[in-house]
Amino acid sequence: MQANQAAPSAYMLIFRESSPETYVAMSAEQRKKLLNQWNAWYDGLAAEGKVKGGHPLRPEGRVVSNERVLDGPYAEGKEAVGGFFFLTVDSLDEATAIAKQCPTLRYGLIAEIRPVADRCAVLSQTEQESSSALVRT
Repeated sequence: MQANQAAPSAYMLIFRESSPETYVAMSAEQRKKLLNQWNAWYDGLAAEGKVKGGHPLRPEGRVVSNERVLDGPYAEGKEAVGGFFFLTVDSLDEATAIAKQCPTLRYGLIAEIRPVADRCAVLSQTEQESSSALVRT
């Protein structure tokens, strides 16, 4: 890495499936071809050192809130999170370019790109406020 070049940043590429019925309507050969395209895309990113891991997610699970626990699957949801990649790239623009190459976008998949923070923003803000209060006293 050159002295003036920023260190790579971490991004989570979250895949939201909005039309799973599309895959059901495909022939076995079409699904196999699409899977091969997906695997080639992922393997290429891994070979370049841009993806550090990723997995599909099963449809079942739980959502935990303060007052309740809901079991999945979540068929009533418009978009279900179907998987993720953990990217290490130079910028949000590079992560966006990678997301645009996803072979299943044309079938309704949505790719959300989120920068990964070093720590919780709310807790960081609290620490900054506490530090400022100490400096003023």
